[in-house]
Formats: sequence, structure tokens, C-alpha cells
Amino acid sequence: MKTNPFTNEQMKNYVLLYTGVVIIIVLFFIASNLFYEVKTVEKKHFDVNQTKISKQQKDEEQKVIDKKNSIPFKMMKTGLN
Repeated sequence: MKTNPFTNEQMKNYVLLYTGVVIIIVLFFIASNLFYEVKTVEKKHFDVNQTKISKQQKDEEQKVIDKKNSIPFKMMKTGLN
């Protein structure tokens, strides 16, 4: 018959250490969830009965966007051209 190599005191200390680690993990999990704010996302509702935009209006809007995105400087000549 084999005998247990650990004493009762050693097994008790191991069980206490294990439960202490588990309790600390659970407390960290609870603390991290307390300060986590859940963001609500509003759904966008699209009007499917919207009137069509004319091509001229689209072109004008595109010109305004192009003006905003244009680069206001000239490229330097490198001498490689």
C-alpha cells in the first residue's frame, strides 16, 4: 500500500493557495466589468422613398469635395525627369 507523500498541513496550504488565486481572479474580473461602459449604437434609418439627386447636383458636390481635398503645393523638380 502506497502512502501519501504530502502531509495534511501541506495539502491544506495548497488548497488555501489555490482558492486564494481563484478568488483574486474572480475579483479582478468583477472589477474590470464594473468600469467597462457599454456603448449603445443608434441604428440608422434610411429613407427608401428619397427623391433622386440630379447629376448636376452630384457634379457640384464632387467639385466642392475635390477643392477641399486638393493639395496646395507644387512638386519639386528633382532633376531625374
